[in-house]
Amino acid sequence: MQTVYQQNNSHDMTLKATLDVYDKSGQMLRKKFVLLRLGTLGASDTLVRFTDPTEIRGVELLSINQQGAAAHQWMYTPAIDRVRSVAPRERSERFVGSDFTFEDISEDPLEDFTYRLLSSNELIDGRKTYKVEATPVSPDRSQYKYIYYWVLQDVPCIIHAEMYDMDGHEVRTLHGSSLKKESGISGFRRIDVASVVEGTHTTLTIDEAHFNTGLSPAIFTPDALGKPSPAIPGSDAPSAGH
Repeated sequence: MQTVYQQNNSHDMTLKATLDVYDKSGQMLRKKFVLLRLGTLGASDTLVRFTDPTEIRGVELLSINQQGAAAHQWMYTPAIDRVRSVAPRERSERFVGSDFTFEDISEDPLEDFTYRLLSSNELIDGRKTYKVEATPVSPDRSQYKYIYYWVLQDVPCIIHAEMYDMDGHEVRTLHGSSLKKESGISGFRRIDVASVVEGTHTTLTIDEAHFNTGLSPAIFTPDALGKPSPAIPGSDAPSAGH
């Protein structure tokens, strides 16, 4: 798993993305956002800023990862002009109605889990993978009891995952497709997440990816949420507060 974290060695990243959220009847609601990351994967600060539709435009989620502790998260809601801390119990809740949880949006440090290789001969979408079991080092680090990852053998990217709750029941699956390399960094441009019990699913599509554009650390603080921010390289999204 270390190679998965190390292959994305960018200092900062800007993604423009689309969330297509499907309910159990197949009805879809589309949401667009910008994701900013400062620091390397798993040792980073991330900021999600929604740009569409109107009712959630300006909603922001800041996640600050720290080794040896669960991520700290803050959420800004424009409708009430309020920044609040995301409580640990909320980490398993759906983020803006999608199949991603608050924990899924943050980037878990590598050291938050222990890893065990289970298999090296399973094929996913016709490609050889390593199947890895990830177990949290302590219950406060994750909502999941364990996660199974399938990592491509030729490119260190997770193509499939299964998440299990504390009772050992499968609650969520993840699948990557449309693998692309940008600035020497490989990643899937489409990620499908399904909630097993609820029968809902969400498709995340990466529309644009920009690396090492010089994001300012000043963006990644709770005090900056909901306030005008510096221009974001590689993005035409409006600044918060505008």
